[in-house]
Amino acid sequence: MDATSDKSSSTRRRIRSIEVGFRVIRALLAAQRPSPLRDIAAAAGMPPSKAHLYLASLVREGMAWQDPETGHYGLGPFALRLGLSALRQLSIVDEARSYLRQLSDRTGCAAYLSILGETGPAIVSKSDGIRHGALSVQLGYVLPLTSSATGQVFLAYLPPQRRTELLDREYAAAARDDDSYVPRDKLEAVLGKIQKRGYATTSGQLNANFVAAAAPVFDYTGEVVATLTVLGPDRYLSANRLKDAIEDLLEIAAGLSRAIGAPDPTGRAD
Repeated sequence: MDATSDKSSSTRRRIRSIEVGFRVIRALLAAQRPSPLRDIAAAAGMPPSKAHLYLASLVREGMAWQDPETGHYGLGPFALRLGLSALRQLSIVDEARSYLRQLSDRTGCAAYLSILGETGPAIVSKSDGIRHGALSVQLGYVLPLTSSATGQVFLAYLPPQRRTELLDREYAAAARDDDSYVPRDKLEAVLGKIQKRGYATTSGQLNANFVAAAAPVFDYTGEVVATLTVLGPDRYLSANRLKDAIEDLLEIAAGLSRAIGAPDPTGRAD
């Protein structure tokens, strides 16, 4: 009886520990950027000494990450993999596979699907093309919002308040001397044009000698839920080929939107 009671008590303690650990994880998620121990502890409702013990374990398991310079904590690589694994279970990821293959077959270039997460647009599915060149698209890679065609599409179609929140965060951490830096006023002027034409393009912004074109994917509510992007060498995707690739991109993105129930798959302004 005593052994059974002890075992039951131990099991309850382990469960409580998991629940407390998730308070720390939720605090990391809510912060949306690396934060000091005191802020995470306050958000999790526990003393800093207790939060530190949980964070040390989470760092060891890859669920959290600590900046070696500031000592601040953020979500780690395993958290990203966990989130992406959940995203892959969504119907849109399964539905998109045939559309990605169709896009890469038509254009000869790499095609990928991205979903907006807490840290930016993450690539969750892809189809390599015969002309994708030396650049390999990596699943799980998080693209910048402001300097990628994928990110710009999300920004163009998100509700204004959400767009402002994301831009405030992005520019607060942006380095002006970075080659990919896009001034905010210039970016915001571009976003209206993206919405009117239904797609965004970048050339050499993130990867030298590569061109990207991205288009939105809408769900049954008419909200943007993903982007389809085609990526290829600029020597190949030039002039008429780029124009043809964009036409294919728009057609296939609209088809995927229809497949998941979008009322207006083009999403274009009148």
